Amino acid sequence: MISYILSVIVGILFFIADRYTKNIVASTFYLSETKDFIPGFIDFTYIHNRGGAWGMLSGYTWLLVSMTVIIMLVCIALLLKWGFKDKLMFWAVSLIFFGGLGNMYDRLFNGGNVVDFIHLSFMPEFPVFNVADCAIVIGAGLFILYFVIGMIKESREKKEIVIPEDKKDE
Repeated sequence: MISYILSVIVGILFFIADRYTKNIVASTFYLSETKDFIPGFIDFTYIHNRGGAWGMLSGYTWLLVSMTVIIMLVCIALLLKWGFKDKLMFWAVSLIFFGGLGNMYDRLFNGGNVVDFIHLSFMPEFPVFNVADCAIVIGAGLFILYFVIGMIKESREKKEIVIPEDKKDE
């Protein structure tokens, strides 16, 4: 039970960190301003993203909010169906849920603009992102891991099936 409570607390902390960092950047940077954080590795570049990942569907705020609501409802359904049976699934869905909540908050209360600011300066073409995006990506990684572990377990169980001696020759 502690793991479930901890995952919700971590999700809430991601949401709070997302709001806090976005507010700091929005209040201390000019739009498009860049400042080194770890020179040659990470810089902070303040942008507004009106789209989803990599700016896709830019300007379709209503569609992005709708998709986020649907994903969040799916997260709740997954938690109700499988989440309480598996800690890894619960963690994955919690992080995706709270990350989505962070970006949806921006879309609803920031004129459709999501504040992005983390830029990997060693990968200049990689999109600028935020703390909520980090939660979503970590959650998605855990979600994939959940299914990979499940496939491995299923494969091992199939190998453990013993074929009776009289059936081996058939």
